Amino acid sequence: MPNISAVIKSIQDIMRQDTGVDGDAQRLSQLVWMLFLKIFDDKELQFEMNCQLLGKKYKSPMPENLRWRNWAADPEGMTGDELLDFINEKLFKTLKELPVDGDDKALIVREIFEDTYNYMKSGTLIRQVINKINEVDFNSTEDRHLFNDIYEQLLKDLQAAGNAGEYYTPRAVTQFLVDMTNPQLGEKVFDPACGTGGFLTCAIDHLRKQVQNPEQETLLQNSISGVEKKPLPHQLCVTNMILHGIDTPTNIRRDNTLAKPLINYSPADRVDIVITNPPFGGTEEPGIENNYPATYRTRETADLFLVFIMHILKHQGRAGMVLPDGSLFGEGVKTRIKEKLLQDCNLHTIVRLPNGVFNPYTAIKTNLLFFTKGEQTKDIWFFEHPLPQGIKNYSRTNPIRIEEFELEKQWWNNRVESEYAWKVSADEVRDRNFNLDIKNPNSAEEEQLHSTEEIIKKLTKSMNNSLALLEKIKAEVAG
Repeated sequence: MPNISAVIKSIQDIMRQDTGVDGDAQRLSQLVWMLFLKIFDDKELQFEMNCQLLGKKYKSPMPENLRWRNWAADPEGMTGDELLDFINEKLFKTLKELPVDGDDKALIVREIFEDTYNYMKSGTLIRQVINKINEVDFNSTEDRHLFNDIYEQLLKDLQAAGNAGEYYTPRAVTQFLVDMTNPQLGEKVFDPACGTGGFLTCAIDHLRKQVQNPEQETLLQNSISGVEKKPLPHQLCVTNMILHGIDTPTNIRRDNTLAKPLINYSPADRVDIVITNPPFGGTEEPGIENNYPATYRTRETADLFLVFIMHILKHQGRAGMVLPDGSLFGEGVKTRIKEKLLQDCNLHTIVRLPNGVFNPYTAIKTNLLFFTKGEQTKDIWFFEHPLPQGIKNYSRTNPIRIEEFELEKQWWNNRVESEYAWKVSADEVRDRNFNLDIKNPNSAEEEQLHSTEEIIKKLTKSMNNSLALLEKIKAEVAG
């Protein structure tokens, strides 16, 4: 069996030699479409064997000459200009316009290739990459398990690719959110901004532990859904779903969740669980806000997602989501959104994360919100997640670990105030004009950190003093 880590490193080294591939994001995009075709072909081998056992014949959605086994599997097969022409003129052109005709598998293939490009310019180097990929058997349980770990590393590597890093949420955070929302077989699990599928793969692993027969596996297959608007993370997510045993992941749509008017979502669209890390720090294109009631109109992405989640949940539906500090203390529309949250949902827990969890691509402080729809909030428990002893800040080389959340897990079902945990009544939050940026009252005074709102107020006061001093100096000079 191959050393899969070495295989991936070899592929990356080969791609670096190609003049057409520029940077980590393009290398990953190039690798993903090739991996997808190999994984899809290995999955089709399984489909064929299952059909044979049932006395049926499997029909591939792919034209026979474009199936991986027929152009890529032979290590002595096409190479050089012949291979490059085949990929650019036949493979891509055909798959981008692949007829669907009600075939879900064909739809997945076409969606993967609609906005995908072959960046490599050397057919010889492409052949070398293909031969390396062929060393991995995705029908081997051991190979697939090891590749899942490598795939996770590939997603982490996106952090070095500029804003491509927004696609990755630390595994410890996704795992904790899934553990605490605790999906059960038969419940619909949805991520409206699914990125590369980190939350959904954690949910799949969580649910698969409950599967005991083929009918329950079918239930699991149909219970996972997500939406992602950008092509590269969508490709990564679909491939990730197949790697995690979702045979035909048609429920992973490429779209902008916020682009559909809220009123157009019917009760049939509602879900039991939402787990997500919506994009924050960004704004939507003009007009998107008009899809939402006038009271909650804003172009800030994270705030619109919070309104959407409250709407899409079923009665007694549960949500676990990441939100930036700005959503907690912001005023105006943010205040009205938080008022709705406390009125329509039981916002029972806010876990306040320290700086650096999402380093290196953002230093914005974040929070994990947990709420249940259909129950008015009475009290909100806050839990301040401490940095491990001896660590001043999280970083790419020193990330947050799932073991650190044992503090929260042990406290979760036996809630008492402590140096990390405190309770605030909904009435107090209303008196604060729905400002949820509430500092820990149980910290030692000398160790107590200022809230984000306090820091902004202090900076504003300092700037105003500086401006006043400047005006005084200008007046004296003019006099």
